[in-house]
Amino acid sequence: MDYLGQTFDPAPDAHILSLVPSLTELLFDLDLENNLVGRTHYCIHPKERIEAIPSVGGTKKINLDKVRAQAPTHALLNVDENPKDMADALRDIGVQVVVTHPMHPDDNVDLYRLIGGIFGAEAKSENLCEAYKAARRKLGHPEDHPLRRVLYLIWKDPWMAIDGETYIANMLGLVNWQVVAPAAGTERTGDAARYPVVDLSDSSLRDVDMVLFSTEPYSFKKADIAAFQDAFPVHAHKAHLIDGEMTSWYGSRAVRGLGYLETFATEITP
Repeated sequence: MDYLGQTFDPAPDAHILSLVPSLTELLFDLDLENNLVGRTHYCIHPKERIEAIPSVGGTKKINLDKVRAQAPTHALLNVDENPKDMADALRDIGVQVVVTHPMHPDDNVDLYRLIGGIFGAEAKSENLCEAYKAARRKLGHPEDHPLRRVLYLIWKDPWMAIDGETYIANMLGLVNWQVVAPAAGTERTGDAARYPVVDLSDSSLRDVDMVLFSTEPYSFKKADIAAFQDAFPVHAHKAHLIDGEMTSWYGSRAVRGLGYLETFATEITP
């Protein structure tokens, strides 16, 4: 059963269209590469094998003619990454649409079993579940780590961050990092609240312990850290570059993400 409560019959011979980069990677890690007939141009992993899979567009807009040419039986979508009209268009041409929406890293266990169960990769999915659980145990409990207030930036011009109702925030919460987002402008709802525009100033940064610059969706680099440090010298020590794929990609990447987060937290937290 997927996020919408839809049930699916086992389909080990399915032709799969994946419109979510992290789920594309998951399909490879479940040895379902031969079932994968299409992807988005944002699907970039695994780098050495992904180019063999045809691209049908992006995560927000696809070319239905290219989709039809690949004749998928199933499509993998996500509530946050793909619009509803895309799902409706795929259903209209006879594609079974599997909708996902993991909000906490621990949701990955059900995600592995969903994909493995539909497409005949149950044994591989259970192996992945065990690998995730082992990494989760190694990370320990949140209270094993010092509490830190974190501003996690995902965009600039304007500055945008995340709030607590996101997968990333729940990932950071595993090491007792509490997400904060200094508000800018009027109150917002929906995605604008979950990914708010924020104000950066000496006063708004006063109660922030760390400012994390994510490498995606905006590709922050060391130059951005340097610019922040020049603009806010009192808060210069708070700025760190963080691998956005490791913190935001659910799916099989989450197993490595937990290990990455443990190492990252250990290295930058006194």
